[in-house]
Amino acid sequence: MSDPLTLFLDSIAAGDDARAETHALALGGTGDRYLSPLRELLSDAHPDRRWWGVRGLAAVGTLQARRQIVAALNDPDAAIRACAAQGLGELRAEEGVAALVDRLADSSPLVARIAADGLARIGSPAVPALIAALSAEETPVRAGAARALSIIQPEEAVPALCAALDDPSAIVTYYAEEALERMGVGLILFSP
Repeated sequence: MSDPLTLFLDSIAAGDDARAETHALALGGTGDRYLSPLRELLSDAHPDRRWWGVRGLAAVGTLQARRQIVAALNDPDAAIRACAAQGLGELRAEEGVAALVDRLADSSPLVARIAADGLARIGSPAVPALIAALSAEETPVRAGAARALSIIQPEEAVPALCAALDDPSAIVTYYAEEALERMGVGLILFSP
């Protein structure tokens, strides 16, 4: 039987995305054994190979692999940044929180949205950074933070979300209202 990395790299070279995905999944559970060649893919001139490098690292999922994925959030190609944000979210990579918060201001709305989704998947460890991001200067950062908090629904975010109800951006206000509604804040109960 062939080495999983060889099969993965051969599939990429052949342009067979379905096979490459199958072989990427086979890299899971191999530890840091294939880290060096996957890291080399991240510096390839071809964006497709860099994308597969991030995908392979996400399949490996070790701490060292996650750190390489965090670095890929700065790739000039939006598809690679999106893949990195998706991978960090799926791995619930706490070490990626700060970099994902930075991506909330990404020039690509898709990357920004996937970063918010990733932060929501990370959950509680992302909450302090998301609360701080509600005060950011950039509207997309505040909106992404409020959206992620509406999914996580942490009690400690209630004061910041209440303050965000006065945000000049309608989208920030919308997500803050949604978060508070999901959390039952402001809900008035009465008996008939």
